[in-house]
Amino acid sequence: MTTATGVALPARRGISPRQRARRSRLIQYSILLLLGVVAALVADWPQIGDVFFQPTLIGDALTQGIGRALLNTIVYTLGAFLLGLFAGTVLALMRLSSVGPYRWIATAYIEFFRGLPAIIVFIALSLLPLAFPGLRIPFEPYGTAWLALGLVGSAYMAETIRAGIQAVPKGQVEAARSLGMPPSLATRRIVLPQAFRIILPPLTNELILMTKDSSLVFILGLSDAGFELTKYGRDLANTEANLTPLVVAGFAYLLITLPLSVVVRRMEKTSAKAR
Repeated sequence: MTTATGVALPARRGISPRQRARRSRLIQYSILLLLGVVAALVADWPQIGDVFFQPTLIGDALTQGIGRALLNTIVYTLGAFLLGLFAGTVLALMRLSSVGPYRWIATAYIEFFRGLPAIIVFIALSLLPLAFPGLRIPFEPYGTAWLALGLVGSAYMAETIRAGIQAVPKGQVEAARSLGMPPSLATRRIVLPQAFRIILPPLTNELILMTKDSSLVFILGLSDAGFELTKYGRDLANTEANLTPLVVAGFAYLLITLPLSVVVRRMEKTSAKAR
């Protein structure tokens, strides 16, 4: 386009990418708000309150042993996590070993337990006394829960730890060896401390997943003293013919997992700033 004097004017441009992105977000937010309003109008709120949030049953759930179930859940999770962390570290070092049989054993273990559902491991361990009469896992039912969750968790943690070890600059290890430090000592004092700082966020995520997997402990046929949150909530829900106790148990899980999620995000931000 030109003016009367013959001077060319710049061609009119369309909307900028930033404006296009802003318009797209506005449309998405509008659709989301519309769906929320429709859901709120269609939902039967009295029925939802009666089935999921009955005040009397909330009080019963909070006063009839949920504290013990919460503590059991934490104990099951922490014991299994510590066992899995130790076994996972050993497996990661075996996986990186120059000795062939060590690598083969570690690889077979990791692939086997990563591909096997945790519930199958629980069932297999609960049936061990039938296959081996007289066999008793110590600290029942905690011992069986720790072992089952630890076996599965160690397979996942081994791969995470292996990645952390490989992320440590090789020059540091070579410098340590040039100073006469034995390889095993260099691994303990130089490689592993740095590797664990690198993989701390994913390990915390594994702890969150293990907390939720602790709900599989119900397979062991627990007594009241060994109930974890899911078993406690389900039994009370069956007794009362109402789902409110399960909702309370779900919120109790959030008391454990939400703070861990916040810790993970902060560690990831700190790690990103350090890089």
